[in-house]
Amino acid sequence: MGKILCIETSTSVCSVAYSENGEVVASEELFQVNSHATNLTVLIEKLFDRDNLPTLQEIDAVAVCSGPGSYTGLRIGVSTAKGICYAIDKPLIAIDSMVALTYPVATKQTQEQSPSTLYCPLMDARRMEVYTALFNNKMEMVETVSAKIVDETTFAPVLDKQSVVFFGNGAGKCKEVINHKNAIFLDECHPLAKNLAQIAWEKYQNKQFEDVAYFEPFYLKDFVATTPKKKVL
Repeated sequence: MGKILCIETSTSVCSVAYSENGEVVASEELFQVNSHATNLTVLIEKLFDRDNLPTLQEIDAVAVCSGPGSYTGLRIGVSTAKGICYAIDKPLIAIDSMVALTYPVATKQTQEQSPSTLYCPLMDARRMEVYTALFNNKMEMVETVSAKIVDETTFAPVLDKQSVVFFGNGAGKCKEVINHKNAIFLDECHPLAKNLAQIAWEKYQNKQFEDVAYFEPFYLKDFVATTPKKKVL
């Protein structure tokens, strides 16, 4: 049986889920900025305190979003996942954040949109920059993950040919500058741990595991530390 703990921390949302054979049994989510370091292990403990769940030591694998996304969030999520895998000697499954964000949207929207419609996850990367990719209705990546500066022309070549569904925490700022008849914007779409269940189950069955010792998140961009403008005495 594929008993899998799923962890998602690539954005400001901190979430965990427990699934069996691709079906979500229980989940915990916290929509709070900068909460991962304090609350991730608390959410995991709360999840496995439920009477109908096995203990953490009895799971078969841990799945975690591998990026791109928040540098700090990814570091905390992956470090926690690796620590659990090492402690209980179980495999680690990595899932691309763009895939995790797109999967539930494409699965639902496929029934409503044209077969030629593309799906574009937008993850906020500060200012007018986003992490993004393009998927078709079969969840095939037709444009690889990249960081883009968004203006009215960024997606014009694609939008001139077909409809594109935009979603994610970077969609709001893109909606302000992209004005095209083929652009469809969805609100309140977040990468959540419960959405990793089916993908993680497929990877578990195919034994697509990571090296726990050497696996690192896909940050896409180097971390840039900033200093406060005002000095605090």
